[in-house]
This record gives sequence, C-alpha cells and structure tokens, in this order.
Amino acid sequence: MNMHRLAGKVALVTGAASGIGAGIARAFVAEGAVVYVTDLDDERGRRVVESLGDSARYATLDVREESDWMAVTDWILKSTGRLDVVVNNAGITGFEGTVARHDPENASLADWRAVMATNLDGTFLGCKHAIRAMRAAGEGSIINISSRSGLVGIPAAAAYAASKAAVRNHTKTVALYCAERGWAIRCNSIHPAAILTPMWEPMLGEGEGREARMASFVRDVPLGRFGSVEEVAALAVLLASDEVKYMTGAELTVDGGLLAGSAVTPKRKD
Repeated sequence: MNMHRLAGKVALVTGAASGIGAGIARAFVAEGAVVYVTDLDDERGRRVVESLGDSARYATLDVREESDWMAVTDWILKSTGRLDVVVNNAGITGFEGTVARHDPENASLADWRAVMATNLDGTFLGCKHAIRAMRAAGEGSIINISSRSGLVGIPAAAAYAASKAAVRNHTKTVALYCAERGWAIRCNSIHPAAILTPMWEPMLGEGEGREARMASFVRDVPLGRFGSVEEVAALAVLLASDEVKYMTGAELTVDGGLLAGSAVTPKRKD
C-alpha cells in the first residue's frame, strides 16, 4: 500500500481545531501532505498543529469573511506556490451554547442566518477561493463536508438541514462549472451521520448511563454504532488523492447504512 498518497500536495482544512477537521488534517499529514489548519479557536488549532509537526501550519480563518479567505489563500500561495486540496469542514449546528428552538415554526431569523453564514456562505467562499488558487495549475480537489442531515428532513434542526442540503447542491454546481472550463478541479461532498466527535459529549454525558445513551442515539443505524473521525478522514484522503480523478460532483455517505433503506417516521404528538 502506498503510505504517502498525498505526497507533495498542499491542503487547507477549515474548522480543523477539533473533531472531523482535526482528524482530516491528521490523516493528510500522515499521507505526506503539507496541511494548513484553520479555525477561529486559535489555542486549540495551534495545539493540533504542534501535534502534527513540521508539515502543518496554523492560520486564523473566519469562513464567513471573504477578507479572511483572501488573506489565507494568498499567504499559502506565496509560501508554497500552490494549493491542491481544500476541505470545507467548518460548520455549526446552531445549538452551540443555546437552547433555542430550531424547528420551521419557531426558529428565529437571526439563528437561521447564523447557521447559513457559517455552513453555506463559508462553503461558497471556500469553493470560490479554492478555484482561484487552483485554476493556474488547472487541477485540484475541493471536498465539502455536508451531512446525512442534508439528504433528509430534520424537523428540530431546520437551518442546519437546509444549509447542508445547499452544500450538497453547490458541490455539484462547482463540479460542473470547473468541468465546463476544462479544469481538472474536482468537487465532491461527504455526508457523515453519527460520528463520535466532541459535539456529542454534552448529550452523552458521563457515568453509568453513558453507554445506554450512546446506544439510544444509534438505535436506527444498521451497523449499530457511532462512526469514527478516522473513518471520515479516510474517505477525505481518497478524494484528495490522485486515485479518483474521474470522480466529481459525487456525494458519499458515511452513515453506517442509515440511508440504505431505513425509513424515518415523524413522531406524532397525541
């Protein structure tokens, strides 16, 4: 097996201070890439870079701000002369530090816009500046992290589901746009479901009830367990590599079989 599948490649990963983003950055470095870890959490982001060694760099990046994208992209191009892979991973659920309702009837416009700004605007800007950086070479890989929630309705998380569905569709638009221009700039989306990241910890808690709570969250998953960050990262490595150059505009699920045939029935109140 080739253990340096990304040798010589330069990658940028957003939201890489923890969770899936950190896992992807770690996998990319292990496969030989130089990785620019970006986030708004500078302390945790720098800790990730320290753990990855000389092949990683850190940059503060607010994905909602085009000026940040311009500055970070220009810095990478000036430093390395290229940008081969961009992973648009940064995202929020809208429930961070709040108990606000996010259903279609009660979600506030402000909360809706906040989720869209990070998840959708951030991905739009990431794709836009990835194309700008890659078009000179005429090739590259853009990987957008969508969600299982972008493929089905989620009554309690309307903004999150809508934003991830839009990421899925924009991925296909970017793929076609680049292909029309004769560029080998590929754009694909990954749709994780229940991946065990720090985001789940407040819901899982500690103590003797943790295992039961974990089991309840994955009761409908055919494989009967949470997925791991490493399993998502492995798919990102494949998409970033030169092994699937004929794949663009694709949507790839990492969901333990959840969408293979199971049906979700709305919970009705008596």
